[in-house]
This record gives sequence, structure tokens and C-alpha cells, in this order.
Amino acid sequence: MMAARAMGSTTCRMVTACESYLPMVKLMKKVLRLNDMERQIKLINKRSDELELGVDINSRAQVLVSEILDSELLGEGLIPSLQHAHDMLLVESPETVPFRATTYGQLVESTFLWKLHDLRGNEAEACDGIRLVPTGFENVLGVKPQQYAFHCDAIADEVKLLSEPFKIFEFDFSKRPESRGETELSIKATDDGRVHAVISWWILQLDREGTIFYSTAPRWINLPVNISHGDWCDHWKQCVWFVPGEGMSVNKDEEVCLHAVHTDISISYTIKSPVSRNKRMQYDFTGRDFKLILPPERIAIYGDSEWRHTMFNAISNALQGRVDPLCIVADDSVFLTLLIAHLSKTSHVISFFPGLQDKGLQYLQAVASANNFSVDRVEYIKKKKTKLTVHDTHQRKVDLLIAEPFYYGTDSMLPWQNLRFWNERTMLDSVLSEDALIMPCKAILKACALSIPDLWNSRRSLSKIEGFDHSVVNSTLGACGELPGEQEGPCLPYFIWQCGNVKKLSEAFTVMEFDFSKPIMPSHGKSQVEFTEPGICHGFALWIDWVMDSENSIVLSTGPDKRYWKQGVKLLAKPVGVGKSCSSAVIEASFDPSSGDLDVRHAFS
Repeated sequence: MMAARAMGSTTCRMVTACESYLPMVKLMKKVLRLNDMERQIKLINKRSDELELGVDINSRAQVLVSEILDSELLGEGLIPSLQHAHDMLLVESPETVPFRATTYGQLVESTFLWKLHDLRGNEAEACDGIRLVPTGFENVLGVKPQQYAFHCDAIADEVKLLSEPFKIFEFDFSKRPESRGETELSIKATDDGRVHAVISWWILQLDREGTIFYSTAPRWINLPVNISHGDWCDHWKQCVWFVPGEGMSVNKDEEVCLHAVHTDISISYTIKSPVSRNKRMQYDFTGRDFKLILPPERIAIYGDSEWRHTMFNAISNALQGRVDPLCIVADDSVFLTLLIAHLSKTSHVISFFPGLQDKGLQYLQAVASANNFSVDRVEYIKKKKTKLTVHDTHQRKVDLLIAEPFYYGTDSMLPWQNLRFWNERTMLDSVLSEDALIMPCKAILKACALSIPDLWNSRRSLSKIEGFDHSVVNSTLGACGELPGEQEGPCLPYFIWQCGNVKKLSEAFTVMEFDFSKPIMPSHGKSQVEFTEPGICHGFALWIDWVMDSENSIVLSTGPDKRYWKQGVKLLAKPVGVGKSCSSAVIEASFDPSSGDLDVRHAFS
């Protein structure tokens, strides 16, 4: 719409727009109609690389406007899209917006980032006898070697900078890019330390003259006067590339050699040690035939001594007095499977691995010997839980049904989606013994009130943008603020501690409990919220505390102060000032077992 307005055309369709996702096309048509722009813009439901000259557009275009960018820059297919556009759709030397993109990086030391990928180094402190990454199997379990989008400003106080920022790659949108490129940089260390990661970001130059810029740099970077740090947003973050293992030790003024490679969809790095410039610090997939890939947060959890100690105590208590127990691990926890096999030499373990599937069994086979148990004591069953019978459990009833719970591939879901464990416990009711121990035995939905302006503003409903009315998209996109009628704000999964400016306005309180000793059922809870701090309330954080024993003495929390778990954030349609004039609120929640959805309502008083 801005392009059409800039060209001054009121009747002739001189602007062609393309979008492959049909729901977004329908939204775009609504916005065009609302702004009386339907006659000026030709909208095509195709990917840009599916457009054909002479079919979709009459002649080659003089101007390309695009926003095919992710946090890494290349992950949404920027290079293939530009290649096709230059080959098939554009005139030679076209005008492009953006004009250029440049990626930058910085070497950092950060214990927090190290814990997100080096499980072998972190579990060395554990005294439970379990080795998820045994000696000689260094690559059997870890993270995928890639750049991870991350709000680095949230750990600014935990990062030690070991270099000045350095330029890595530059992409000129007005020219056809190459599918592959590489560069080797010599970077001087600015301090003694251990390089745990490369933090990277990009800067867009939007115009040819170089007067308009946009940056995703962390706030500790001193940008030129004509480039400013943008507001907090969740769609573009910085990126983190983990240096393998314990990282690389460097001394001040030493030269570090960074080798960077880009494909058409990603950027990767290897680092040469200053001690041996021929030895590269890189991810090694040789030596062993198998590697189980888990998310960084799960790697950090499995390396956390406190979490492991809690699990160790819970499982030890559960197995006490049980001879030859039959145990089912209902989720994707390789740790719990190993732990049971380690603690009870006579146990038989059935693991479902609903997300990991065969990969879970392959991993156990790889590490069984190093953990001193026979792999024939562990069984992987693919059968749906609704069809499981005592025939599958060798004519035996199950003594112990457990989960963390952790379900592979659900990282972006709301925390109560893990209540699927309750549903699975219900489906397995016919094979459970009368005294079967279910762990966790219950879940507690907890909440607290938050002032969280950056997140709220990033989800705020749209109205006029550069003079164009976008209000028709709000109900579809799940916005908050100035919503019509009684429309509720959305409930979304976030690492709250990474959401910019955050302030707790109340103590944590219990909304409802879920009792796993009983079959799954609709549940309802209601709680009074007493505000302990004055401020602007933008919503509520919601999370699950997992109670592992019937005495309520072993509880695993996934609240906002636990940085490896996402919480649900229920955003208010409109922020509410709390304090003297508004000192309390009521929050209600209803759980629907048929869908797994949680409906959350609130009222201020």
C-alpha cells in the first residue's frame, strides 16, 4: 500500500503483491478493501518464486520491496527468493527496499549459554551415577549445530565480551546473491576468557543513499548516531552459535580465526584455536553413528544438578520396597528411563517415546553399557496407549507410571499442554496395578500478576499504520488493546524473563489442581489475587508446578524464575492500574480435557 501510494497511481495496478499463505491473503484483501486500495494493487496467492513473467506480471519490475527476514537473516529463504526475482522478475539494477543487509558478530563468554549445550561438561558435577553423555560418546546427545534466536539483552549482565563487534557477511539486494559464501576473519581477543558462543545480529540499510537503517543489535552495542536500537520485539532477536564443548580459552590480544559459511538458508561458524591454528572447534558427527538432538533448554535441564537430585530422590522413594517392578515412562524422558534402570537392577522399563520414537531407543542402546544396565531391560512400545493391554506388558500390571513430563516437539506450546500425561494415565488405567504409583501425582496451576509492557505492546491491536487502517486483522491475529466488545486478550507461551521490562505485581497463587490419581475430568478453579506492588497490570503469568509425591514434599516448578521453561501469559485486553484504587482481582480457569485447552478469565475490583 505504501508503494502504491508513493507511485501516485489511483486506477492502474502498478503494484503486484504475492503471499502463499491463504489465510494471510484473505486478511490482506480485507485491509485493501478497507483502505480502498483494491484497484491499485494486484494480489496473487503464490510464492514469489512461483510468479511467471507474462502470466502474473506483464513486464519486469523496476522496484522490489520485500521482508523475507528472520532473526538469522537467511532462514525464510531470502537468497532463493532474490535469485528467482533477479533471474525472472526484475529489470537489471533494480531499486530494492531494503537495499542491503549486513551481519555482525561478537565473541562472548557466558556460563548460561554454555549450560544450554554442553551436557557432558555440566553433568560432570552430578553425583547420581547417570551419564547421559558417557566418555567416548561425546556426540551421542546434544543440540543441533545452528544459530538459535535469543533475546541476548536478557543476559547482558551474564555476558563477558571477548571481542569488538565484527562484520561477517554483506548482502546487496539489488544484485543476484550467491547460494554459498564463506569468509575467514582474524579477531583480536579484548580480554582473557573462554569463548562459549558467537552472538550475531544484522543491520538493514533500507535506502540506496544510506539514511534509513534498522538494527537487531543487542543494546550493549554502540551503534552509529543514524542507527537506533528498536523497541523490544519477539519476531526478530539476536542469534547465538554455541562453540562446542567447554568453549575455547583465549588470552587478551590473541588472534582468533573465525571461519563463517553461509548457505542459501543459514549461517554457520567454526573457530580455530589460537594455540593450534589448524585445529578447528567444530561440531563433530563422526566417530559414532547416532546423535540424539534435543532443544538447548532440555540440555540445560538435564545438566542441572538440582533438578537431577530432585528427580533422583523422587524415583528412589517410588521404587523403595518394590521388587522386580514394571515401570512405564509415558513421555520422551531418556533421563527417567536411565534413572530407573540404574536405581533398580531388577526393574523392567517400558518407554513410549511419543515424540522421539525410534530415536529414543537408539539412544538407550548406545549408552546402556556405559551406564551399567542391559538394554533388554528396556522396551520401546509404539502402540497407541488406547490399545495397550496386559498382553503388551507380558501379562503383568504396571507398578510405576512416570513422566517429567517432557514431550519432544512441544517447545512452542502452552505449559498445560503437558497435562496430556493425565490423559495418558487415564487411557492406561486398565493395565495399572491397584497400588500403582503415578508420578507426578498431581499438577498445580499457579499464576501471578505482571507488569509486562514490552510484550503487551508487541501484541497490541493495530489501527493506523503509516496512514493505513489495519484494524480488521486484530480478531484474527489475537491482539490486545482497544478490542471491540468483551473480546479477551490472547494467552501465549513465552520465556517471561526474556520479555523485556517485567515486574511482578503479586505473589504466586494457586488457581487450580489436577489430581492424577483419578481419571481425567473437566476442572475449574478460582482464586483471589492480592496485589503486593503498585503498577500497571498487563496480564498474568501461568505455569504448572508438578508434585512428584503424595506428601507434597517434592515439587518441580516451571515458574518465571525457572529460566528453562516457558510460561503462559494471559494478556489483558486493556492494562489496568493497580494499587490503592484497585487492590485485588479474581482469576478463574476452566480445563477442557477433550481439547486440552485452558480458558482463563479475570475480573478486577
